[in-house]
Amino acid sequence: MEPNIVLLVLVSAFLHPLWNLLIKKSSDPQFAFMFLTFTISACGLIHGLIVGVDFFAVLDVLPLIAISVFGQLLYGNGLTATLKRGDLSMYYPIIRASPVVVVAISVVFLGKSYPLVILLGILLVVCGVFLILYRRGSNFLDNPSALGFALLALMGTGLYSLSDAEMMKSISPQALIFVIDGVIAPIYALQWYRSRQAGSAAPRERLSVSTLWSVNTLWLLVPGGICYASYFLILLAYQLGGDVAAVTALRQASILISVALGGMFLREGAILRRFAAAAIIVAGIVVIALN
Repeated sequence: MEPNIVLLVLVSAFLHPLWNLLIKKSSDPQFAFMFLTFTISACGLIHGLIVGVDFFAVLDVLPLIAISVFGQLLYGNGLTATLKRGDLSMYYPIIRASPVVVVAISVVFLGKSYPLVILLGILLVVCGVFLILYRRGSNFLDNPSALGFALLALMGTGLYSLSDAEMMKSISPQALIFVIDGVIAPIYALQWYRSRQAGSAAPRERLSVSTLWSVNTLWLLVPGGICYASYFLILLAYQLGGDVAAVTALRQASILISVALGGMFLREGAILRRFAAAAIIVAGIVVIALN
């Protein structure tokens, strides 16, 4: 893989845990995530207008837009449902195994083949992800519903990654982000409103929109900007010719960064095992980057 593409993906991977951390600080994470999508769409529009992007080019790829929107919604709702039903540390490795889905779909349905060394690198990354989040005594099969939603989230990630990569052959990243997140944001807003009407929000989360805005203005705007930058860099990597399976595997470096932050600031346990797993992830990234 070209060094400039590797650099783009690794910078994106570094940014990803940062906006996740900021979203978690919100008094209403669901509202913050909904607002995040509006912010990302606005960033795409503003950035596109500045550089003179042809937004109407998306009309030529509407089927792929639909697939990407479906994949994003499948991922977002699958992740949310998994969090409600099971322990994230147990099921997150499954959700993050998107390179496996990308390779499977590419080989079975798109007739693509991969060099053995690339498959080895992807396997190392996925194994490292599972090991880094493994907990003794955990069993994926203990909670079938959580496992099912985790698999749906995994499938969604694979679908939108493949469709995004294909669209980067004919449209700009700014146009894609503006349209995709512009479609998704109202759907998340409706889901947030319905959850509040149903009284499902925790007492501390039952705040008015004006209160959420006044208290969390910075936390609402900054994550969207960081997420936009991270997403834009990935799409740019696709546009420059980055293979979708290799790119999605390199993106797992975000887990490595998250573990490093957790070890330094949160004093998380099992640090030796985590470092060993991190070494496996790094080995896989090196294998992919050098091929």
